[in-house]
Amino acid sequence: MAEFTVWFKPFTAQNERLLRVLDALEQAGVELQAVHLGDTPQGAGIIFLDHQAPLEDIQETLEAYTLYADTKIIAVAVSLLPTSSTWALLRSGVVEVFSWFEVEKPVQIILSRLRYWHTLEEKVAYLQQRMVGSSRCWLNTLRQVVDMALSNCQVLIMGESGTGKELVAQEIHQLDTRPDKRDCVVVDCTNLIPGLSGSELFGHEKGAFTNAISTRDGALALAHEGTLFLDELGELPLPLQAELLRALQEGTYKRVGSNTWRKASFRLVSATNRDLLAEVHKGTFRQDLYYRVSGWTCQLPPLRERKEDIVVLAEHFFRQQHHIHQPVDRQVYDFLLLRDYPGNVRELQQLINRIANKHLGEGPITIGDIPRSDWPDFARLGPTLQGSDLEAGVKGLLYQGLGLKEIKDQVTEIAKKVAITHENGNLKLAAHRLGCSERILQMHRRGEPEAAGAAGVEIPRQSLFNA
Repeated sequence: MAEFTVWFKPFTAQNERLLRVLDALEQAGVELQAVHLGDTPQGAGIIFLDHQAPLEDIQETLEAYTLYADTKIIAVAVSLLPTSSTWALLRSGVVEVFSWFEVEKPVQIILSRLRYWHTLEEKVAYLQQRMVGSSRCWLNTLRQVVDMALSNCQVLIMGESGTGKELVAQEIHQLDTRPDKRDCVVVDCTNLIPGLSGSELFGHEKGAFTNAISTRDGALALAHEGTLFLDELGELPLPLQAELLRALQEGTYKRVGSNTWRKASFRLVSATNRDLLAEVHKGTFRQDLYYRVSGWTCQLPPLRERKEDIVVLAEHFFRQQHHIHQPVDRQVYDFLLLRDYPGNVRELQQLINRIANKHLGEGPITIGDIPRSDWPDFARLGPTLQGSDLEAGVKGLLYQGLGLKEIKDQVTEIAKKVAITHENGNLKLAAHRLGCSERILQMHRRGEPEAAGAAGVEIPRQSLFNA
């Protein structure tokens, strides 16, 4: 029985060499399934090519293949590739490129990569239960979180407030494979008290300062053999930055008021909502510390870049309200989808809490449960027809001699274009906003004419904003 099943696509005329490679992989327990013309494969796959392969055609094919978040591709060359081709393949979404006959144990290279990907997807599925979301950018973020957790390097998590930086740090600690690892110790750098911040990190001796009535361990000692999470690292004062740098470089530190060097062994995970490189250029953050803490950087997406996750997140937060067992009216989700969230996921969670707390009795949760303070500004939802640019545009079309059907067609096409642009190319969200089928927008994107009557087929949608 095959250990792995992967798809493959050949871009080489060197059939004899290709057959040797395919035979070696099949003997190693890899079942290979050819991709047929017009198919878009998902999951792990291998493309085979040589130095004469049509690179532009390959890149165009890869663009279609990498539309799915779980598609991971190895490029195997059956002849030596120029470096420029290798870079082009990597830019097109290939994960790894190597020449079969130029490396030792090529089968083991592929098997090790496939095994790692299998482990990765298992852990991503586990993470999805704790870090809710299924959008492409979020799944890619979860894959990066797993990659970071399984490495041994320091991690810097970047993102706006409310994107889940502390949750990511905790999951990195949970997935860390160090044997006998200890606790994850959290230090919020925004709460460090001037004059006592050194004690918070490094501890102090009895009598080191006023009110130091006993010896105290700091965060570094508590995180020994575990993880130290420094939240909002950009707030750390410059003098402490120098001491932290030494502790990271040398693995030693001193308590405040002590002359004794103590050992510190921990994994550092940091988070910030600042641009630390900009802080480095301003002189408010040490450059050497930045490069020490950013062994691996992770940029968490704001909620506006993962709108597909708003409904599933809202459902998750409603389920967390133990007194809520009623269904949620679709209009509530319409409202949530059309709202902005400067505070990201945290703001969405707090809004759901307010809606749930306002809901009383039996029956579904409706837009009547939305607190008045959270109502939209109806005056800003869109221009009225009277005196608007839309009215002026319609007048112009009338003066050109266009009839009602032609005007409707033009406005419909503009609406599709605007909705797709507004939703950053996400056809599912654009279709929901327009109240049409996703297939209609797919036809629009491809430039295909709609089937007769297709434009008039609407998806049932009663929105708060239709009032």
